Amino acid sequence: MKQDLSRAFSEQINKEYFSAFLYLAMSNYFAGNGLKGSANWTYVQYQEELAHAQNLVHYLHARSESVSFAELADPSGAWSSPLEVFEAVLEHEKLVTESIGNLATLAMQSGDHAAYIFLQWYVTEQVEEEGNVNDLLDKLKLANGNPNALLMIDSELATRTFAAPVVPGVGTSA
Repeated sequence: MKQDLSRAFSEQINKEYFSAFLYLAMSNYFAGNGLKGSANWTYVQYQEELAHAQNLVHYLHARSESVSFAELADPSGAWSSPLEVFEAVLEHEKLVTESIGNLATLAMQSGDHAAYIFLQWYVTEQVEEEGNVNDLLDKLKLANGNPNALLMIDSELATRTFAAPVVPGVGTSA
């Protein structure tokens, strides 16, 4: 693997870890505001992001590359409503989508077909991530601040569970 691609993978790994801790901070916000379902949804998202990072680490190790870790920024936000949190989720997922796309483009430009193919799972995952958040935002906007509707949505979010992703090309799931 070319050095610039390996470095870009490490940068993506650090972004995935930041994403995980951002979702943990969001879960903390929801837990502190009595929205256990939303806290659960964002906690499951935290677990998913950790798994994404770990699978990228496994992939680099499978390619005999090492990972360069960076200090993570404080993920805390000053959110004032569930809608505001989930709008921040969508904006963050769009940034991740762009970053994964840039990494896939770099893999292709580097002629690293294995890395490009490996990254297709992440490209597809981002389509799903953005779609799920858009669906949730549609519901929150329809609720229009109605506490009863918000509690119904929150109850729905409480049913989400974590399933470790199996990413082709790593030989192990996180």
